[in-house]
Amino acid sequence: MKKTTIAAAVLIAGTAVAAFAHSGATGIVKERMDAMAAMGKAVKTVAPMMRGETAYDAEIVGDAARLFQQHAGESMTKLFPEGTGGMPSEAKDEVWTDWDRFAALANQLEEYSEGLKRAADNGLGGMGGNTSTDGASMMGGGSMMGSDTTMMGGSTMMGSGGMMDAAAIAEMPADAAFAMTTQVCSACHERFRAEED
Repeated sequence: MKKTTIAAAVLIAGTAVAAFAHSGATGIVKERMDAMAAMGKAVKTVAPMMRGETAYDAEIVGDAARLFQQHAGESMTKLFPEGTGGMPSEAKDEVWTDWDRFAALANQLEEYSEGLKRAADNGLGGMGGNTSTDGASMMGGGSMMGSDTTMMGGSTMMGSGGMMDAAAIAEMPADAAFAMTTQVCSACHERFRAEED
């Protein structure tokens, strides 16, 4: 199954669970849960376009990218001050014990979202509707998921200099740019978000 589809499904399922969890959240924890829910909703709107299931709309893709940017980078990290873990938060302790990695992913999301925003007018490049194709195969092999997050034939996305910049992503078809952007979300959730029982 396509990794983007899996990532989107995880985000969509997380949105439903988040609605229940939000009932006990207040303050900064509620703010960050609301931000994550808004991004999940945007993914849910855009993912069917990327799979070719609904008509492609560059404006909606651009709006989603701007929303991701709004909640990425420093805007995201400031929503995670120390001492704001524990229920009802879904944030693992690793957010604070591995802060540099968390912040790097937040910054990567900001950069990739900028690329996605600029790629929105490029349209689909063939990933839509093709569930056997994933972003890794388009980028020359290498997995783009999990703790070994790599691309471009083995360079590390999280290492210094290994992350693609917005200009490179802007040259991609929108579906490839979307796949890369949502894979940042998945990598962050895998490492820093508690699994629901």
